[in-house]
Order: sequence, then structure tokens, then C-alpha cells
Amino acid sequence: MRVLIVDDEPAARARLRRLLAAEADVAELHEAPDAPAALALVHALAVPPDLALLDIEMPGGNGVQLAAALREAGVRCVVFSTAHAEHALQAFELAALDYLLKPYTAERLAAALARARELIARPAAPPGEWWVEGERLRLADVQWISAADNYVELHLPPRSLLERATLADALQRPGWAARFLRVHRSHAVNPAHVRRIERLPSGEAVLMLACGATLRVSRGHRAVLDQLAP
Repeated sequence: MRVLIVDDEPAARARLRRLLAAEADVAELHEAPDAPAALALVHALAVPPDLALLDIEMPGGNGVQLAAALREAGVRCVVFSTAHAEHALQAFELAALDYLLKPYTAERLAAALARARELIARPAAPPGEWWVEGERLRLADVQWISAADNYVELHLPPRSLLERATLADALQRPGWAARFLRVHRSHAVNPAHVRRIERLPSGEAVLMLACGATLRVSRGHRAVLDQLAP
């Protein structure tokens, strides 16, 4: 396992180095004191780290912003290691694997590493696919997605699966933006599954999907109707 530590406190980085040294499968260990240095390091590596352990409050950009950039650069797992509990919700909306609140124990870190190993062991999903609840899905099979508190619900009738993310964040993921079209503040549709459009006098519309479900198109999103013509 290749690991990147990003923390502006030398003592915090040193403690993580000591703890990770006890893990037999940590083959590479890199570290950076801030977000710009971390990004430069990752882009310079031939193979990106499997796991990044990130502080939140750092000079040069916070860890939440860095996490999104690292995911785009190919880092499979992100775990936050911070003294700031208030960022936990935002971290999980970015699909962070775990959130370690300082001071944490060696056992708590070991639990996060175990989760990282499980995810890294999975083969990376090819373009057009995504891992959800331990299952690899074809995004083309998902008829629509909807907001569900701090999750997004993927609908593949007659079943649905939950993914931790906001609807806005999910629609920014590679492959998702090209697959789903937002038609309402609460949901986005896969145009390939739209079978009929019923325009309403109010300026809204109702979509009939292949599975028989109906979705409302709000007035604020009616401009997308031309892209949905079946």
C-alpha cells in the first residue's frame, strides 16, 4: 500500500510515520506539509498513492479541497486526520473513507487502514461503472438518482442503492455528469431511460421512464427538456 501523509505539523507527521511503520504492507510512504506540496508530489510520482491521510486546516488550501484534487489525480482512498470535528459532514460528502479526530489511538488508525485495504483490493471500476455498497454497477443501468439526506440514491428498478454524497457532488464525478441530467433540485435522470415527456401548463413537466416511474421536471430546469426528447 502506498500512503501519503499531508499535515503542516511536523509532530503529527512523525507520529503517523511511526504508526504506519508497524504496518507490513505499507510499501511506500510519502509526506507533504501543505496542499500545494502534496499535489506537486502526487503529480511527480509514477503511480499515485493508494491512500492519503489529510489534515483539514493547513496553509495553502484546506484538506477538503485537496481531497477532491487528489481523487482526480488517482488517489483511491482519502482519510481525514484532524482536530476539527466540524468538517466531518463535508468530508463524507466527498466520499472520504474515514475521519480520524485527533488525538486518536493506534487502534482507531488500524481500523481506518483495514477499510482502506478492503477498498484498494477491489479492482478499479472501468469508465462507465462505479462501486456502490460493495457492488460494481454500470451507470447506464441507473435510471435516475435522487437526493436522500447526506446520500444519493441510485435507482435501478426494482431496487435502489445508497452512495454517500450530495446530489451536486455526485454529478461532478467523472462519468456521472455525462450520464445524468439534473431536472429538479432533488433528482437527475438518465436520458436513455426517458420514454415520454408530458409538459404541464405551469411550465413544469413530467417524465415517464422505462420502468414506469415518473419524475417531475421543475420550472427552473425546463430548459433541459429539449435534451430529453426520446
